[in-house]
Amino acid sequence: MISMKAPFIDISGAMKTLYGRVLDTLMPPHSLITGQVLSRAGLEADVELWQNLKFIDDPCCQACGFPFEFDHGDKALCIKCTAYRPEFNQARSAITYDDTSRKLVLDFKYGGRTDGLGFFAAQMVRAGQEMLETADILIPVPLHRARLRQRRFNQAALLARAISKITDIPYDTEILMRKKNTPNQGTLSYKARRRNVSGAFKIRDQNKTCLKNKRVVIIDDVYTTGSTLSACAKPLNKAGAAQTDALTFMRVVRPLEIPLELIAHSIRKE
Repeated sequence: MISMKAPFIDISGAMKTLYGRVLDTLMPPHSLITGQVLSRAGLEADVELWQNLKFIDDPCCQACGFPFEFDHGDKALCIKCTAYRPEFNQARSAITYDDTSRKLVLDFKYGGRTDGLGFFAAQMVRAGQEMLETADILIPVPLHRARLRQRRFNQAALLARAISKITDIPYDTEILMRKKNTPNQGTLSYKARRRNVSGAFKIRDQNKTCLKNKRVVIIDDVYTTGSTLSACAKPLNKAGAAQTDALTFMRVVRPLEIPLELIAHSIRKE
C-alpha cells in the first residue's frame, strides 16, 4: 500500500525566508563601499568594487607590516622602522586604506554602520593569524570618556569583540585607559602625531599585575603612522607583557611620504 504521508514543510525556514524578503523590501541592503541600494545589477557592480580592495599579505616589514613589493627576507625592516623601532613587536593590517576602501571604515567609525563587522574581523584574523595563534588577550585602543560619550561606541572594542568570537581569545576594554583627550590626528604630521599621543594611555591601577608574561594584541581600525599603537604598547610593556603586537583592519600605505628626518636619522645610525 502506498503511504499517503503529508509532505514535510519546514515552517521555520519558510518564515525566515519570508521575513528576509520583507526586511529587504522595507530596508533594502546597501553596499558597504558605495552606500547604494543593491539590486541584482547593483550587486554585480558591488562585486567588482570588492575585487578592487587591496588585501595586505607578505612580504612586509617585520615590525610594522608595511607591504613590500619584493621579498627582502623574514627580518627585513622598512626605512621608518630602521630609524625608529616602534614600541610594539610587530603590527599587521588586513586591507590598504585608499579611495576604494575608506568608505568601509569611515561609515563604521563615524556612521555607526556595523553590518560589515563580520567581514572586517575575518580579514583581521587572516592578516594576524601568526600573532593570534599565541595571543593571551586582545586589548582595543581605548577612547577618552568624552569622545566615547560623543561617538557612543568604540569601534576598536567592537572589532576586538568580533575577533574574540572567531578565535576564542578573550578581550578586555578595562585594562588600558586613555587619560588624555587628544585632538584628532587626521591632519597632523608624523612628529606631531607622536607628540600628540605621548603619555596619553595608562594601565588602570587595579590591572597593573594582570599583564605580566602575557602576549597582548592591540586592536584598532586604521594604522596610519603607528604612533597611537606605540603609545598604547608602551605602558603594556612596562606592565610586564611578554609580547605586545598590534592588529588593524586597514593601513595607510604612503611609500613616497616617508619623513625626511627619518631617512636622515637612519643614515646617521649607519
